[in-house]
Amino acid sequence: MKIGLALSGGGAKGIVHAGVIKAILERDITISKISGTSAGALIGALFAAGIQVEEMLHFFQKSNLFHPRKYAFNQAGFIKSSLFATQISAIIPQDTFESLSIPLSITATDVLRVKSVVFDSGPLYEPLLASAAFPGIFTPVTIEGNTYIDGGVMNNFPTDLLSDCDLIIGSYANKVGPLADKKLKRSYDIASRAFSINQFSKDSPKFDLCDVLIMPSHLQDYGLFSFKGLEKIFQMGYDSASKKLDASPHFKI
Repeated sequence: MKIGLALSGGGAKGIVHAGVIKAILERDITISKISGTSAGALIGALFAAGIQVEEMLHFFQKSNLFHPRKYAFNQAGFIKSSLFATQISAIIPQDTFESLSIPLSITATDVLRVKSVVFDSGPLYEPLLASAAFPGIFTPVTIEGNTYIDGGVMNNFPTDLLSDCDLIIGSYANKVGPLADKKLKRSYDIASRAFSINQFSKDSPKFDLCDVLIMPSHLQDYGLFSFKGLEKIFQMGYDSASKKLDASPHFKI
């Protein structure tokens, strides 16, 4: 049976996918194909490259995302996307999709041609950077003359890239639910909440494409770029996936 794994975007919350992968590995479930966007693209690449889940967590913890040296002055974003290529190459030494042990497809958004683009062959680093280039925060990435930003702008949960799989496991990091008024104290909170609601409404129709959908409820308590709760988020992914996989008729022993 060909099993696909779809990993959504989610910024720092994307580490939830590493917890999901830990639960999958513990149950000896073989993943045949991975699709991912933004943080999901990065975790998918790490998994496909054979990186241990503990190393994925450490990679996120040491990324030091908002160090001033990464700021991009007079550019279309606060942080230079290109600077992360060195960090990626340090953990994934070969810059090709073909070097990965599991086929990987990731999305990025062509901001000028207004289209979602899929990368699944050739150079790996730049498409990963493009897929995760959150608008206004990270600078766009130019690949072969085309300008790309975060894949989540148009395809945040790429279950559609796994249509050739017999079964799809989806890991989703952007669930939106009721929220107390006291959490919306600043204009940024309202803007972030509006973005999350819009994202969730666009992604919801894809949930039914998953045979097993893992979507921890309390992730909305964490921000896209909040790196202080990574271990808790990782554990949420593991706990939620363990319950879902054990309850699924597809994986009954």
